[in-house]
Amino acid sequence: MSAFPRHVQAAGGVILRDGQVCIIHRPDYEDWSLPKGKLDAGESYEQAAVREVHEETGLRCTLGAELSSQQYTDRKGRPKTVRWWAMEVVEDEGLTPSREVDERRWVPVQQADALLDYEHDRELVREALQATRGTA
Repeated sequence: MSAFPRHVQAAGGVILRDGQVCIIHRPDYEDWSLPKGKLDAGESYEQAAVREVHEETGLRCTLGAELSSQQYTDRKGRPKTVRWWAMEVVEDEGLTPSREVDERRWVPVQQADALLDYEHDRELVREALQATRGTA
């Protein structure tokens, strides 16, 4: 085993529609956050973002503008990089609750600040709003 912890790579999305943002509840963490997850072997950040958003929300989305990435140390002490994109819904297949995500909500953007548990998620919602204003 390597002396250095493996660098974790993940990707996710900020999904906006009609003045609302899609947030998820993760029972293991008891938090409200934005959908994201780790890259599979051989997968690009972009592919992972689309796949993870679909798995965690039931929404098929297309990528919009890339947003600020995030670097931090995860709970296991590993360095982690998460890349984010603004996303647009193509199809809603409905959420199938799981151990990972048990609830999905569309909330008015103004209420996202109060519901999201992490400051970086709140900042990403504001950034996605700015990025999509020019395309609406």
